[in-house]
Amino acid sequence: METPDLNPLLASVVPYTLVVFRLAGVFVMAPLLVNILIPRRFKALLVIMLSAAVFPIVSPTLTMAAVPVDLFGLLPLIVTEALIGVAIGGIAAIPLLSLEMAGIIAGQNMGLGLAKVYNPEADFETDILGQLIYYIGAGVFVAMNGLEKLLGSVMDSFKFVPLGGFQVSRTPLDLFVGTLSSGFELAIRVSAPVTGIVLLIVVVFAVVGKTMPQLNVMSVGFAIKIIAGLLMLTFALYAVRDAVGDELARVLSNINQWVHSLAT
Repeated sequence: METPDLNPLLASVVPYTLVVFRLAGVFVMAPLLVNILIPRRFKALLVIMLSAAVFPIVSPTLTMAAVPVDLFGLLPLIVTEALIGVAIGGIAAIPLLSLEMAGIIAGQNMGLGLAKVYNPEADFETDILGQLIYYIGAGVFVAMNGLEKLLGSVMDSFKFVPLGGFQVSRTPLDLFVGTLSSGFELAIRVSAPVTGIVLLIVVVFAVVGKTMPQLNVMSVGFAIKIIAGLLMLTFALYAVRDAVGDELARVLSNINQWVHSLAT
């Protein structure tokens, strides 16, 4: 029996490995995909399946002509390939993490700083209000097909960046810092209604406490701050949805622009 020629298959092992690590980088930081409730084996299988679907359409002209087969030559290429996915997923995660920070700020102002619950997604304790607003943002992210757009950006990167051809100097540090700055602004904007109403209540009860010393404003004000803060957050949800949607759309657009700029 004639022995099959495995050279073409072996020649594709290393390029396929680089495709796997570029896609795997997204699963490290991207919203929803980083959820620890998703089994690691399922994530790994999903990455391998997506890589198998993408690899045949990767242009041969963008595939490295000479790929090192030793570990020390391959390791830097694996790191740079994973860096592309990590950068895309990490930048997209900033707006949602900012929403969680907004909930923490609002909860602290309302007096819910001690009311923490275990977050199975992040595997640590988190603020109740922060978790609530985070999931609202995650719902907006899913509704606007954010996950599909992220994976689409990674797929587009194969058109502009050859396998193993990404340079660390092209890492979008400016985009990351700009997104982080706008994320802080988003957190302040989302928490502003609750912060404003709580500040107003504190001022009112300060005046009442001075004019009516016999009234225990501490015990009464604690419950009122929570109720007023929740009501204000409920009324502001429509505006929060628009603000989150605009920020997510802008961030996803910036990610897509960065991927296309890699062609130059």
